[in-house]
Amino acid sequence: MQEPWHQEKWWVSEYNFAAPVREQQQLPARIIVHDATLRDGEQTPGVVFRLEEKVAIARMLDELGIDRIEAGMPAVAAEDAQAIREIAHAGLRAKVMAFSRAMAADIDRAADCGVWGVVLEIPSGYPKLQYQFHWSEDEIISKSIMAIKHAHDRGLYVTYFPFDTTRARMDFLKRLFAEVMAKEPPDSIAVVDTTGTATPMAMGYLVREIKKMVSVPLEVHTHNDLGLGTATTLAAVEAGAEVVHGCINGLGERAGNTALEEVILCLEALYGFKMNVDLSKLGAVSQQVVAMAGQPLAGNKPVVGTLPFTREIGLGMEVLQEAPLAIFPFLPETVGKRMEIVMGKKTGKGSVKVKLEEQGRTATDEEIDAIVKRVKELGIAKKGILTPAEFEQIVAGVLGR
Repeated sequence: MQEPWHQEKWWVSEYNFAAPVREQQQLPARIIVHDATLRDGEQTPGVVFRLEEKVAIARMLDELGIDRIEAGMPAVAAEDAQAIREIAHAGLRAKVMAFSRAMAADIDRAADCGVWGVVLEIPSGYPKLQYQFHWSEDEIISKSIMAIKHAHDRGLYVTYFPFDTTRARMDFLKRLFAEVMAKEPPDSIAVVDTTGTATPMAMGYLVREIKKMVSVPLEVHTHNDLGLGTATTLAAVEAGAEVVHGCINGLGERAGNTALEEVILCLEALYGFKMNVDLSKLGAVSQQVVAMAGQPLAGNKPVVGTLPFTREIGLGMEVLQEAPLAIFPFLPETVGKRMEIVMGKKTGKGSVKVKLEEQGRTATDEEIDAIVKRVKELGIAKKGILTPAEFEQIVAGVLGR
């Protein structure tokens, strides 16, 4: 009988589901996935998605099962506005949103594109107010109320996005949300870690505190400057956030946004959420975004990289085919990837035997020992893994056929 932590496609820690752990969480009934690749992801230095690429990515995201697509910011360029317009009218299942500053002109541009809703940004963090925008707290409150009302008047769903939330002062957040909720409540509010500087525990605390101040759903949008993007997003979910933001492959400025593929898999495998996303398409979507963005993935990128499913170490090779979840936390095919055995310094007899069996070959123990010896020598000499041609040359030299 399968357990929540041991499914056909993964075997994770059972302690994720231990009663004392779950009792500390305030998990929502369901999670909405909001993709920001076309807007925040494009802020990666050097990345430019042309109109046809944006439409293609939006269609891929829709086929993947993403709930909401942030199609861009109309004010950036005429081509961006046209792309948003085409995506909004493409007949997608996903709800299409645009990003807007708290300005009537921006909101009108978004509405004119035909989007379902807007992500309405305004600064809230003390460093932003003090050194970048030079706005008073009263100005932030009045601008917010005006902008939310104008967006509602244009028939738009409003996700209020007080960015740099994790560096805002608590007394200001209480006053801001009290005024906004009393005078023009948005449809949801995003808790934004713009600089990726909150710990998971701090994010959980902040979400719980804000939930006491408002009566609308909370969303979470985090960045990965200190490598905590996925962790802080999950912490927000544990505290009750209902919408998760992210970008495919963790694209975004500086160290990037939270990697959406990591969050989605974690929500299914580690928490037991039944997501709308087709996990088996994650690998293909990742590679298509790589091609369009011109940004290669790190080999060891979690979930969609190549190294997580590449095996050079010989240890455990004898169980890899019979019980792969003894080695991997989840099967490569879960995300549309496949396992690859490569030859190099760490190669063992089991690796060579499996590789030969894949090729329909047999060898004696002595021949396998000889192949292993030569593979190790070449792997050390070249400081890397062998190419298929190099391995074939060694095999042919030992087997003589």
